[in-house]
Amino acid sequence: MNTEARPPDAQHQRPEGVTDTTVEALGALSKALETTERARGALYTFHQLTGSADLTLDDAVRLLREAGHGAQADRVEKEVLGRNVIPGHWTFQIVEAYNSTYYDVFRTVEQEIRGELAAGRDHLYEAEMKEDRRTRGHPDHTAN
Repeated sequence: MNTEARPPDAQHQRPEGVTDTTVEALGALSKALETTERARGALYTFHQLTGSADLTLDDAVRLLREAGHGAQADRVEKEVLGRNVIPGHWTFQIVEAYNSTYYDVFRTVEQEIRGELAAGRDHLYEAEMKEDRRTRGHPDHTAN
């Protein structure tokens, strides 16, 4: 099989008329969105860890009572268990607000701009970097 003659797949080829600067700009926009994806993941981690901690408080309260520390169990139950993490909000509400206020808008804008400027093609910057960096003829460096 001749790996030299195979260009990158059509979905990762630059449409005609798209400049280097446009590809670089779309790459930066994509990188920013990917960073936002990571931030969103961290937010979900925060949400799940906080929820898990709150559910574990049930055990703490039960064990404090079993150990004869009813006043301390009452304090944890009244002051911490089920508490808002910021005024008026649990973590799920923070996640929902982030998604609707920022993430969904960012993702839509990135997709629309990529559609307007590059026929919707994604990762053109990375695809061209792959093409520049691969070793021609090496089976683990094929274009596709």
